[in-house]
Amino acid sequence: MKYPLLAFLATGPAHGYELKQSYEARFSPFRPAVNVGQVYTTLQRLERDGFVRRHGVVETGEAPARHLYEITEDGRGALEVWLRAPVAGVRLREDFFMKLVLARAAGLAAPAELLEGQRTAALQELHDLNELLLAPKLQDLTTQLLIEGAVLHLQADLRWMDLCEERMTQEEVP
Repeated sequence: MKYPLLAFLATGPAHGYELKQSYEARFSPFRPAVNVGQVYTTLQRLERDGFVRRHGVVETGEAPARHLYEITEDGRGALEVWLRAPVAGVRLREDFFMKLVLARAAGLAAPAELLEGQRTAALQELHDLNELLLAPKLQDLTTQLLIEGAVLHLQADLRWMDLCEERMTQEEVP
């Protein structure tokens, strides 16, 4: 939550509820909604760490006044470091990989059953992502690229599941 908030504030000052709305508008098809309390807690930590500062108050009429926050130079520096840092792959840390290894090693479940369940879930997710790509409101290039990247990852996962099933089946045959 820290870096998305900094990125939204890099475009200009905002209050917590605006940041929540911006996050959900950008990521709602892919990520769960955020609690506004989580946004304000994160903003407090960012302020404590010197990455944001309060920038005035917005009177909202009936609702209580809201503090505006703006990103500091230290915040911009931290955001820049985060944006440029490569993201480590998570493939070997995924839960399914661990389940497959442990189920097979301990004889707790048939790997073929686990693979079939995971394959079904991946195919459904692939279908859902393709539906999102066809949605007329999806005009944002970065959102399209994000979805297309997820599709490619799912396709690779499906090929890997096929490979696992093929090799495990070959190993079982005397």
